[in-house]
Amino acid sequence: MPSQTVTVGSAVGLHARPAALIAEAVSKSGVPVTLSTPGGNPVDAGSPLMIMTLGAKSGTDVTVTSDDETVLAQIAEMVAKDLDAE
Repeated sequence: MPSQTVTVGSAVGLHARPAALIAEAVSKSGVPVTLSTPGGNPVDAGSPLMIMTLGAKSGTDVTVTSDDETVLAQIAEMVAKDLDAE
C-alpha cells in the first residue's frame, strides 16, 4: 500500500481541531487511510479520537497510508500543515 511520511505542522500537534479536520476529509473521501508514528501501530484516520491517540506533537513524523494516491497526498498535506493557523 502506498505511503508517505510527513512531519506534523500544527504548532500544538494533532490535537482535537486538526484531528477533526483530517478525519472529516478522510470520511468525505470514502477511502480508508491510516496514520502511524515511528514504531507505533497504524490508526484509522477517519476517527479523530484514534488520531489523537497517536500523541503526535509538532515535528513528529507521521506515515500516511492509503491505496488512493490522490487522497494520500491530500491527507499528507493536511498533516504537514499548521491547521490551527487557518
